[in-house]
Amino acid sequence: MPGMEILLADAAENLHPARWQMAFSLGWHIIFACIGVALPAIVVVTEWRAYRRGNPHLRELAHTWAKAMGVLFAAGAVSGTLLSFEMGILWPGLMNTYGEVFGFPFVLEGFSFFIEAIFVGIYLFGWNRMSPRAHMLSAIPMIIAGASGTFFVVAANSWMNNPTGFRLDESGRVVDPQPVAAMFGPSMPAQVVHMLLAAYMVTGFTMASIYAIGMLKGRRDHYHRFGLLIPLTFAAIVTPVQIGVGDWIANVVAENQPAKLAAMEGQFATRAEAPLSLGGVYYDGELHYALEIPYGLSLLVHHDPDGVVPGLEEFAPENRPPVNIVHLAYNVMVGLGTALLVLAAAFGYAWWKRRRLLQHKWFLRSVAVSGVAAIVAMECGWITTEVGRQPWIVYDYMRTAEAVSPAPGLYLGLYATLAIYAVLTVFTVVVLRRLAKGHDIPAPQELDATPPDDRAGKVAVR
Repeated sequence: MPGMEILLADAAENLHPARWQMAFSLGWHIIFACIGVALPAIVVVTEWRAYRRGNPHLRELAHTWAKAMGVLFAAGAVSGTLLSFEMGILWPGLMNTYGEVFGFPFVLEGFSFFIEAIFVGIYLFGWNRMSPRAHMLSAIPMIIAGASGTFFVVAANSWMNNPTGFRLDESGRVVDPQPVAAMFGPSMPAQVVHMLLAAYMVTGFTMASIYAIGMLKGRRDHYHRFGLLIPLTFAAIVTPVQIGVGDWIANVVAENQPAKLAAMEGQFATRAEAPLSLGGVYYDGELHYALEIPYGLSLLVHHDPDGVVPGLEEFAPENRPPVNIVHLAYNVMVGLGTALLVLAAAFGYAWWKRRRLLQHKWFLRSVAVSGVAAIVAMECGWITTEVGRQPWIVYDYMRTAEAVSPAPGLYLGLYATLAIYAVLTVFTVVVLRRLAKGHDIPAPQELDATPPDDRAGKVAVR
């Protein structure tokens, strides 16, 4: 059929701009989504400590972070709205065929978003207008909604990795859809926990890095010290837990997506006593120049050095992921995650034994780069997940090329998206910089001149 051939040709031509647009949109939005999940809890804990200790520095810090949270939530709302349109515009084959199966989590995520938006507004405008207890309690629905929104979105993504909750009839059409069952597939628990912990790592290390830079410039006041210590504590607590979850999710991938695991390790041949491969370049059916840890992959997957791990040779060439991209992204994620674990351990040791190390320039330099490292690690994790699933958009059921829109002009949409996000980035950075310069902390002499009882009274009234 000539018409069908034209549509398939247009779809093949549109595949690259559609994937680039979706990748860029997701990569940009996920940073703001992480902050939206973790920052409310960090702000509320800081506010609680401020009232408990009567500390104006902590209270001013919490207020500044709350205003930044509002700005970042607005930016994330814009990018999230664009993503919702892109799902239908760029991938009509996916939504038309499987929307009734995995679309339900997106509906529920919309409710989570509206609840979070409402209570973000209440929390921001309730500052100095509500009692401290009521104000902090108003943040609880915001924190819960942020976590539930993450659950619903990641549940939809985990379904794409391991689709469940439906059957196909003889003609290939979906029958007996079960949206609730589809949300609770085999990949969902590990992916959700992994993402929630990543949100606290990204937010905690990024916030701490900003204040570490300020301290390296000589700003060693209480405001900057608290600004470093509080978010860094959150990040340091969840980092070792994330490493353990990494082992969990590796086992889930090995069981349900062996082709992805083989690409992550650049392993062509199925073998026992499989090593972990660090670095290297894959070509001619082999990983070259890699540093191998003997028995490492077999131990990771089977907890047995003799465990057999399937290689890429088990899969047809057209069903294999692009190995070098997946392998590199996975290695970068693991390497940066390990470096952040070392930083978290150093922070714990310094806090427990030698607090003077927290002021050392090399420690501050390490914290200063930890924010970028956490973001890059998180982005590489998503690259591993999404590119490692290729060529499938729904694993083992629908190819990405079958789902893309055949409509002309998708390159124009890509260019428009890049322009929108460039403007949004500049706007967000400018507003946050002005906000950072606008905090007003009482001078030490003003604090000393105020009687303790009066000062506590003013804090309580505020």
